[in-house]
Amino acid sequence: MDCTFGRGGHSQEILRRLGPQGRLAALDRDPQAVAAARQIADARFTASHASFAQLAQVLAAQGIERADGILMDLGVSSPQLEEAARGFSFRMDGPLDMRMDTTRGITAGEWLASASENHIGEVIRNYGEERFAKPIARAIVAARSRGAVGTTRQLAQIVAQAVRTREPGQDPATRTFQAIRIFINQELEELSLGLAQCLAALRAGGRLVVISFHSLEDRIVKRFMRDHAQPPPVPRGLAVREADRAPPKLRLIGKAQRASAAEIADNPRARSAVLRVAERLAYPPAAG
Repeated sequence: MDCTFGRGGHSQEILRRLGPQGRLAALDRDPQAVAAARQIADARFTASHASFAQLAQVLAAQGIERADGILMDLGVSSPQLEEAARGFSFRMDGPLDMRMDTTRGITAGEWLASASENHIGEVIRNYGEERFAKPIARAIVAARSRGAVGTTRQLAQIVAQAVRTREPGQDPATRTFQAIRIFINQELEELSLGLAQCLAALRAGGRLVVISFHSLEDRIVKRFMRDHAQPPPVPRGLAVREADRAPPKLRLIGKAQRASAAEIADNPRARSAVLRVAERLAYPPAAG
């Protein structure tokens, strides 16, 4: 399973290494990514317009009981960032859309037009880890009283005027754009749902590979893998023999991997990437 097809870099490499009897099922929330996926003429390959939070549904529709490997490459793809009309980047002027799935949900501009100052501040603080969230929210609300905040350039300029200082080399709007994008797409909630479905879908010995690009995502992935690499907790006060405890469901494979200097030189966006791998352990025998 390639749960984040993007423009197919991972899927193409998997297909190159996959045996003639293998199958690769890809999915993506982005209709443009799905359109690109459906250009691949390979009988071993299928593509679905779905998020990884719908993984179980996709598997059932294709008659797949278990997967041998599942890949999740989180965050925004390069094509999404590089297309001004998608509204993900403050480096180009375009409409404030930010939806990964452009067929549903409200745009970032629509949300900013109606959300309260308090809610905007909470989103920017919680999802962007932005210490200037309050003054940014105040500035956005003040700006929209004078007219719609509908483009990426408008928002970036508002944030730049509200942020007093920033780390060297980082644009003042970086954290705000990240926060609004994560909120609009419910990325952290989708990730939690998707990880649970990946665990259920893996066959014994199958591996889950997740690449994350910021600390909030990586924290969820790290805790999920760590928690399932231990036996489930026993309720307080309940006496259970160690031999009777349920076994862990995952085994961690190696340590978290980061991009090498050569990889970062080739692709600067890889500098924040963290890759984690876990293997599904044997299923317990069925009762009776």
